[in-house]
Amino acid sequence: MKQAAIVGGTGYGAIELIRLLHSHSEIELVNIYSHSQHETAISSVYPHLKNIENTTLDSLDIAALTKNVDIVFFATPAGIAKEFIPKIGNGIQCIDLSGDLRLSSRDAYKNWYKAEAADQSLLDVAVYGLSEINRQKIKEATILSNPGCFPTAALLGLIPALQNEYIHTEGIVIDGKTGISGAGKTPSARTHFPETNDNITAYKIGQHQHIPEIDQYLSEHCSTTVHATLTTHLVPMTRGIICTMYGKVNGYYTTEKILSDYQHFYEGNQFVRVLDAGEFPTTKGVYGSNFCDIGLHVDSRTNQLIIVSAIDNLMKGAAGQAIQNVNIMNGWNENNGLKHIPIYP
Repeated sequence: MKQAAIVGGTGYGAIELIRLLHSHSEIELVNIYSHSQHETAISSVYPHLKNIENTTLDSLDIAALTKNVDIVFFATPAGIAKEFIPKIGNGIQCIDLSGDLRLSSRDAYKNWYKAEAADQSLLDVAVYGLSEINRQKIKEATILSNPGCFPTAALLGLIPALQNEYIHTEGIVIDGKTGISGAGKTPSARTHFPETNDNITAYKIGQHQHIPEIDQYLSEHCSTTVHATLTTHLVPMTRGIICTMYGKVNGYYTTEKILSDYQHFYEGNQFVRVLDAGEFPTTKGVYGSNFCDIGLHVDSRTNQLIIVSAIDNLMKGAAGQAIQNVNIMNGWNENNGLKHIPIYP
């Protein structure tokens, strides 16, 4: 049984990690760290955990941490993990759910995150944890960068089309919509109920920090530079992401042909479900689960491939994929701790 800790223990990603680890057969959660609410029982912060998880939140002590645990999840805002991971060492597996280690270029991080980047030596050893695409490198990783929520949905939807050259690399458009939990726990004017209820808002136009992440990994997987247009929208629901993506078809292909190849591409990947022709994902269809559902259609009138992918932003877009990656890193069954049927309705 491996011992695990969560740093940043009161955010939505951390609470989802706690839920998943509670049913994991190979991991025991022994420490939860919080800078803002240390010496408080986690069940006092989140009463739904009463009699389930009563751990008292601690202040982070790196020396004590390195003696007690085998795995550390950083469910922290950007800027924290890059400072603490280099101090851990000792072969402890570190999984960063923030964006600190996702971009290979320090200049790109500074430009998009408006902060100093991690040392290049740390960026060079961190493995990008897109589970279904990067599985072999994840198996050998000690430091892992968990993908962002929009990139997870977008990359899983687009990579097969680009690798098979079904669409051109220019002019790719990603229309992304997310539930309010994607903005995190800290309230803001934009996430205030009167502002979000009965309202859909486009935000961070041309400035979303997930844009360079999507570009970087699309480019890596089709061996040419790709610049996709991502427009994100906040919708009045708690959780879920749906991305509708458009790419100009490179030749003549039917919906059935591309669907068949997508099903072959993801064969054996239990958390990616490629839907049949005429079926398209919904956020409710993946709610509370680690699934990514993908549907697509070739629009012969406009010569566009339309790809729709849906995930739960707190699961496949954060905590669920983090657990899946830890399972891969340790040679466990990928569904350990993740055997959750989507919550419906």
